[in-house]
Amino acid sequence: MRLTRRNWMTLAAAGAGATLLTACGGSDDHGPGNIVQVASGDARFSILVEAVAAAGLVDTLSGPGPFTVFAPTNDAFAALLGELGATKDEVFANTALLTQVLTYHVLSIRVTAADVVALPKPAAITTVQGSIFTVGADLGLTDGRGRRASLLITDIEASNGVIHAIDRVILPPA
Repeated sequence: MRLTRRNWMTLAAAGAGATLLTACGGSDDHGPGNIVQVASGDARFSILVEAVAAAGLVDTLSGPGPFTVFAPTNDAFAALLGELGATKDEVFANTALLTQVLTYHVLSIRVTAADVVALPKPAAITTVQGSIFTVGADLGLTDGRGRRASLLITDIEASNGVIHAIDRVILPPA
């Protein structure tokens, strides 16, 4: 068979189609896991996952949602522990306070980065915890204590919502 432009295009299209069918079909394609599963699969969130487990929030964040989680990275948790002069075990032992802090990072709706950009600024965001943080024109978050966090990575998809990585643990008002 002579490889003409038309034959080349036909072969390329057939190959691409076969690749797409293989990638999209079959029982091995499950899509993203839930919020907890996706965070567990990302080493940057290992301390967050430990905190969620210590606070007893695994079942909640594995539920149907939808949720948006502004997820502090391990570096953000390390910085907070330094600010507090406390160990991870000491902070995790106070489950009531830990639950308040963690649920302050969660919204009970799915909010993508595009949704955040479209909000009139400053935007007051009500969390599952019940308190508000604000999003400024620079897309920075200001918590209830006037502390600032920046978005590092946005739109990490999960089956029950979306995760946005942030560089600081945000805190509700005292």
